[in-house]
Amino acid sequence: MSVLYQTILIAEDDADIIELLSLYLSGEGYHILSAENGRQALELMRTEKISLAIVDIMLPEVNGYDLIRKIRETQNFPIIILSAKTMDTDRILGLNLGADAYMTKPFNPLEVVAYVKAALRRYYSLGGNASGSVPVEDEGFLTVGELQLDLYKFVLRKRGHVIPLTPTELKIVVKLMQSPGRVYTKGQLYTCIGGELYESDNNTMMVHISNIRAKIEDDPSNPRYIKTVRGLGYKIEAE
Repeated sequence: MSVLYQTILIAEDDADIIELLSLYLSGEGYHILSAENGRQALELMRTEKISLAIVDIMLPEVNGYDLIRKIRETQNFPIIILSAKTMDTDRILGLNLGADAYMTKPFNPLEVVAYVKAALRRYYSLGGNASGSVPVEDEGFLTVGELQLDLYKFVLRKRGHVIPLTPTELKIVVKLMQSPGRVYTKGQLYTCIGGELYESDNNTMMVHISNIRAKIEDDPSNPRYIKTVRGLGYKIEAE
């Protein structure tokens, strides 16, 4: 996803820190939103498409921990904590609540930029969507058309019937269903199953996709769900 379409929310009550981070991050092409308290941050989260949040713990009105809890109820975009709290217990609590990284003040703004880039790169490579919302119909499930994937039992069903998939096929389906409509290259799909794409096994992914289609499609020769994007890769969608 282009940096030009990525929005960073900075939840911080220190105006100087907001100005400093905004300067460095906007210089990298990111769109910046800021909130001086947790309540404002929640309001922005409801009205804006956030790609990543930088959160201070000691925020007025709604503290950083409670803010992260609220975010994680509906959103899965990366969260970086930036706090003056340096105790291990604070770091552990923040990460357990759902933060992706914990940085302490004082900080190097270039290091913050590096953390932001790494977190967003990892997020989108793992299937994060542009809106930042969790692509689930119900907690613990991914649904595309008549396909429903149970994320707790890792079982795929179609019209209520279990579809038997191999572990490799299941990993591919999970990857595709996390972001319906997104095109994944063969290399990206190989990464999700724990391998690397080599020229010698260029057709292996085609075989996996063919086998999955044979199991989930009513007519594998005219697939409804898994589509080939010529010259690019594959995507899943419901017509």
